Amino acid sequence: MRAAKLALLSLVAALVAFAANVKLYMKDGTHHLVREYEVKEDRVRFYSIERGDWEELPLEMADLTRTATEAAERKASLDKETALIASEDKAERELRREIARVPPEAGVYLVDGQALKPLTLAQSKIHTRKGRNILKALSPVPVITGKATLELDGEQSKYVVTGDRPEFYMRLATDERFGIIKLTPQKGVRIVERLTIIPVTKETVEEQDTVEIFRQQVDEGLYKIWPQNPLAPGEYAVVEFTEGKVNIQVWDFRLAKP
Repeated sequence: MRAAKLALLSLVAALVAFAANVKLYMKDGTHHLVREYEVKEDRVRFYSIERGDWEELPLEMADLTRTATEAAERKASLDKETALIASEDKAERELRREIARVPPEAGVYLVDGQALKPLTLAQSKIHTRKGRNILKALSPVPVITGKATLELDGEQSKYVVTGDRPEFYMRLATDERFGIIKLTPQKGVRIVERLTIIPVTKETVEEQDTVEIFRQQVDEGLYKIWPQNPLAPGEYAVVEFTEGKVNIQVWDFRLAKP
């Protein structure tokens, strides 16, 4: 971005220098490079860049239409490049402000107007026939057999969101997959994902109810994410995970009814 900006600045500087001079065209196709010119009755008076002095020539020799047309085109080109520079400068300033407003700590931050609200990392548990085991954040799950579920305690999150297309900033600690999923409330818990252990290979298959999202990389390890479509009221979570490893971090939230 910086290199492109410098290139545009150089181009604009060149255009400014070029636009400061005018080609005063003659009807025979030749031209004088002038700083300025004016029409006085039947004469054209101009300041010659080449000779550094004021000169005159008969009006009937000058092609003022071509001279004015080219000058206008040159000015339009300069105005366009100047506007582009101003637009890129504004976008860069806004990007710096956006990055600065997100805390440096890894985590998930809900956009609430001009404020950011951090979500708390939830404590996940694996539920098997032998009971529930606490899943430590981003650490492999103990060996389980058959089917299991990854759950959060309680049927509702304490973090309530009112907009149906909430926006979040997500600052990653490591390069992991991430997204938004829908949780399923069930008998005092919310199911994050269902797990199936494949016999022999012991491969773990994870089933999540994934929400389609837009994601925008704002900075290194910093992303802005939001649903592609309005969410229905219910339980959701922003998650970071390693696919197939049951290494998952969960930041839960509830979308309240209007």
